[in-house]
Amino acid sequence: MRSISLLVLLAVGLAGAPAHAQDARIKQQLDAIGHDYEVDDDGDYRMVFETENGRSQLVFVISNVERYGSHQVREIWAPAYQAPGDDFPAVVANKLLEDSEENKLGAWVKQGDMAVYVVKIDAQASNDALDDAIEYAVKIADQMEIVLTDGDDEF
Repeated sequence: MRSISLLVLLAVGLAGAPAHAQDARIKQQLDAIGHDYEVDDDGDYRMVFETENGRSQLVFVISNVERYGSHQVREIWAPAYQAPGDDFPAVVANKLLEDSEENKLGAWVKQGDMAVYVVKIDAQASNDALDDAIEYAVKIADQMEIVLTDGDDEF
């Protein structure tokens, strides 16, 4: 059930974002890397990875590429926490900010009532760089989910 609410939340969050053309390169890269994925209604690539101790972690590779000047950026999202209401408790928000300072490859963002770890890479990054970014997002999000949920495995 949480996965459905997450997908709806992510779709609603993206609906307010500026429209960008989907990037066909990502399918080719994920196929070359060998990851199993599903494409959601937004054209984003949804994957679930097994982690330590029988846990799993949900991750999205966003198909749309954000552009600013000469930069083209792809985002990898990994959710780790769902707040009981619209706002995060202060202790959770502070933990996420502290963790963002420690983990240089990405940062925590608030997407509705969700805490999502987002890694931003060059949209033309190599297959190895993309795979590393996905692996890192999975690792960081699963570790934070353990901390914030007393070991629950919702994502």
